[in-house]
Amino acid sequence: MKNIFWIIICAFSIACNNQKSENRNQTVPEIDLPYYIEPTFTPKWIEETDEGFNEIHSIANFKFQNQEGSWITQDDLKGKIYIANFFFSICPNVCPLMMGNLLKVQDTFKLNTRIKILSHTVMPWLDSVGRLREYADFNGINAKNWSLLTGDKKEIYELARNSYFADEGFGKTVTENDDFLHTENLVLIDQNRHIRGVYNGTLSLETKQLIEDIKHLLK
Repeated sequence: MKNIFWIIICAFSIACNNQKSENRNQTVPEIDLPYYIEPTFTPKWIEETDEGFNEIHSIANFKFQNQEGSWITQDDLKGKIYIANFFFSICPNVCPLMMGNLLKVQDTFKLNTRIKILSHTVMPWLDSVGRLREYADFNGINAKNWSLLTGDKKEIYELARNSYFADEGFGKTVTENDDFLHTENLVLIDQNRHIRGVYNGTLSLETKQLIEDIKHLLK
């Protein structure tokens, strides 16, 4: 009788272990990244097969100069995943934190030609090509995958507000003289120029999430 009891116990134990092993081997389905199509940054999960997908918000065309004096346009980003942000070279607080976290992104994907970073100055009257080159050299920014962009203020600000929704003062009435754009957001753009993520660039934890989301888009 005791032998039968122990046989039952052993069989039950083996069955439980097999079930645990099966559970461990099961693949948890990944949730795709959402799309962001309006300034409120409300996430939208949209399938490419959904009606109207081809009409969702995308980044407009642009043309700015980087720290090497090269002209960068949307054509240079075809098929690329990139992160966009806005800064200025004499920013004392937020920008150093944000750029420091972006250095982690640069280092993580330094050998991947599909990943780019675009940092737009919001003080183009100060941040010339030469000044941006000095800033890049001082901070260890590699022009091969990270462009510091300057150009016409109006064009930069319009792109920031209308394409990247990158202005914490969005909706405020300002004059041309006191208009100044500021945001700590890092904006993740996919291969089709759609916004797929928004992150606080001053926080290491959100930068880690940005890196994981980039890896997801690379799959």
